[in-house]
Amino acid sequence: QVQLEESGGSNVQAGGSLRLACVVVGGTLTHPAMGWFRQSPGKEREFVAAVEGVEDRPFYAHSVQGRFTISRDRAKATLYLQMDSLNTDDTARYYCASRRSLLAYSPFWNDYGDWGQGTQVTVSS
Repeated sequence: QVQLEESGGSNVQAGGSLRLACVVVGGTLTHPAMGWFRQSPGKEREFVAAVEGVEDRPFYAHSVQGRFTISRDRAKATLYLQMDSLNTDDTARYYCASRRSLLAYSPFWNDYGDWGQGTQVTVSS
């Protein structure tokens, strides 16, 4: 069974940067579409970024376009999210997710079958 293990969340001041990592443990040789989502208390889970499974092409939510960069190191079975120019609206718990064997990206959280436990990002002004 695949497990996704996130790390890298922290407290940071506005304007700062963080890099999140998500290690895939127990996966197969396939590289499905994977993504990052975030959720704040009282809000719905929100799409942040994803990569599709053929060429790792990235896709971003409008709110993070130009500030966040998603990437994948297939040799290390790790998904990354580089977050720059953070602002208080980015405060949330960030979750890594996988579409299992599916290659096409999706911005909808219910299209993802495997999830990590999340890592907290708190941005202070």
